Amino acid sequence: MIKLLKELIKIQSDTKEGANEALLFCADWLKAKGETVTVHDNKGYMMLTAAKGQGTETIVWNGHVDVVPGHEEQFVPMEEQDRLYGRGSADMKAGVAAMMQAFVELDSSSSNRIVQLHIVTDEEIGGRNTSKWLVEQGFHGDFVICGEPTGLKVGLQSKGILRMDMTFKGKPAHGSRPWEGINAIESAMKFHMAIADLPFRKESTEYYEQPSVNLPIIKAGERYNVVPEICEMSYDIRFMPGQDKDEIVRQLVDLADTLHLDMDYKASGSTPALTTTKENPFIQSLQKAILETTEQEPILFGQHGAADTRYYAAVTGGEGAIEFGPSGDDWHGNAEYVLISSVHSYKEILLAHAQSE
Repeated sequence: MIKLLKELIKIQSDTKEGANEALLFCADWLKAKGETVTVHDNKGYMMLTAAKGQGTETIVWNGHVDVVPGHEEQFVPMEEQDRLYGRGSADMKAGVAAMMQAFVELDSSSSNRIVQLHIVTDEEIGGRNTSKWLVEQGFHGDFVICGEPTGLKVGLQSKGILRMDMTFKGKPAHGSRPWEGINAIESAMKFHMAIADLPFRKESTEYYEQPSVNLPIIKAGERYNVVPEICEMSYDIRFMPGQDKDEIVRQLVDLADTLHLDMDYKASGSTPALTTTKENPFIQSLQKAILETTEQEPILFGQHGAADTRYYAAVTGGEGAIEFGPSGDDWHGNAEYVLISSVHSYKEILLAHAQSE
């Protein structure tokens, strides 16, 4: 399994072509182990599916072999004690290798449920051509594990995404006489400072202290001697399970009205929050598998970002798709690594969970 992981790290899969090469490598590896694999192609993005087991319930193991760009030396795996360094070692070729090994070791006769293995190639750019496409073709299940690096903690929920593009309108004037105009940048600043006091910002849940509001884009002004007439500002808002996206939009629009600001907006890019609860029977059995395998109490938490879980959860009302994977650090960074021992533990947990009663 670790040899497989090292071979995957060597494949520079930070491009469409490289990710497809890694995908075909996985398909050949599984076929050499005697597994039946189907390779799919959507718009030139490849993915594979394989299924094993029996019964009325289906568990999906989802992993991606595409990675973010890295330095040339990062595609040379380096092992140092329990750490395996390399681009994609944690995010998430370790999860893929463990899922592949677990799938090969899975005894169909001892499993009372079906396990589907999905390996995809475009998660880092949104997953719409592979995981989303697979779900649309009917490849989904009662419970889905995306093997993102979580330190063997169970990311049973994740925040939703709301993107707000706003245009604040002012009144131009000569820069030497700013009192004769309305500075659109100052209007945007006034709005931004007031957001912190909105009701949705002060809410919390069991797994989240608060939603997050990031101001990543602002465009305004062209000349020193002109009061800016337009300020365009964009927000990336990650709202918590239980919060209503439309209510957040209403609060933001009402704020502009309350502050007497001339503002147009567009709400886009919305992704629902994932709402799996700890009472979910698959979560209960997963916690048991973690405890029995590692002799450590399982830890449940809420993810701040989004993964391909969102596409699977879309067909089950936001429930039953989680992130759960090995331990590592600095993914997307220069010193990315995975703990080799955690990859072995992860594989054993997957098997125990798939074969649980």
